[in-house]
Parts: sequence; C-alpha cells; structure tokens
Amino acid sequence: MKKVGIMGGTFNPIHYGHLFMAESAYEQLGLDKVLFIPTKNPPHKLIPSTITQEQRVMMLSLAIRDNPHFELSLMELEREGMTYTADTLKILTDENPDTEYYFIAGADSLMQLHSWRNPENIFKLCTLAVAGRDDLDKETLNMQANKLAAAYNARIVFIDMPAIHISSSEIRARVAAGRSIKYYVHDEVIKYIEENRLYKG
Repeated sequence: MKKVGIMGGTFNPIHYGHLFMAESAYEQLGLDKVLFIPTKNPPHKLIPSTITQEQRVMMLSLAIRDNPHFELSLMELEREGMTYTADTLKILTDENPDTEYYFIAGADSLMQLHSWRNPENIFKLCTLAVAGRDDLDKETLNMQANKLAAAYNARIVFIDMPAIHISSSEIRARVAAGRSIKYYVHDEVIKYIEENRLYKG
C-alpha cells in the first residue's frame, strides 16, 4: 500500500507552519507524498472575496514547487457546493484503492473533528495524523484521541514537532499594517503578495 498524506485548508496564504507540519508528517510516517488540497467552500470558514481562488492556488504552487514529495490537487476547487473532508476522502479512496491516506491536522482539529460532517466516514477512510500544540497539553489530546477511538474506531497518530505560532490571519494583518512577513511564508509567496498587492485592505 502507498502512504499518502493530505493537507487541506484555505491556504490564505500558505505559511511555514503548514509546510513544516507536512514535512514532519512525511518524514515521521514514512509517506510517499503529501497532497495539498485547497478547499473551495469550507463549512466552518468564510473566504474573503478580496482574494481569488487562482491567487490562493498560485501561492500554494510557489510554496511547494521546490519539494519533490509535495503535490497540489485541485479536486475540491473543481467540485460544486460546500467541500467536506468526508467526501474528498471517499473520492480519493475509491479512485486509489492501493493507497492508505493520512489526514494531517493540528491539535485544534482533533478537538473539533467530532462536529465535522460524517466523522465516522472520515475515520473509516483515513488515519488522522495530529501535530500537537503546546497550548493543549498531552493529557487533553490523549483523552480526546481515546474518545474518538471509542466512538468511531478512529486511528490517530501524533506527529512530533515544535509548535509554530504562525497563522494566516496574522500574516494578513501584518501585510495590511505594512509589517514584514519574512520567515512567515516562502520568499516566492512574499514576492507574489507584494506584486499583486494582496491583503492590503
């Protein structure tokens, strides 16, 4: 079986926290590659109309193109309506029965995943790979993982990586305030943001 990681999100913009999480999962779980899947209409987050789908894709492409085991998938952008993780996993597993999928997520997602659409299908179709955060202690994370395992027969593994306190909303705010985002995002992404005057408000 192939082992493929999935990094989903709005990536508005993609930053080094995303990239470090994906690389840590790739290395520690022995993955063959990591798919970055930008979402179109996430149910829990509103994407501002000031940024286009094409701009998010371009920033993501620029950020991952120098890593041979990172790959971009536009499958959610090509679907109509709301995009749900359970649906994406169903499509992937139907099309690739020889592949074992690992959904890479932060600890905040672990705490919320029971409220997502069809969590039982999510856990049936993938292993959840969780990057811990030092604002959530290990005991809390382990308790939640045990609850999900009992309720959904969930398979959950933890990725060992230091917490990186970078958020896309913080990056947008820094750009709007005229502050530097160097070392927050890939240099090619900085250049693209500057040339296209993104996040200026």
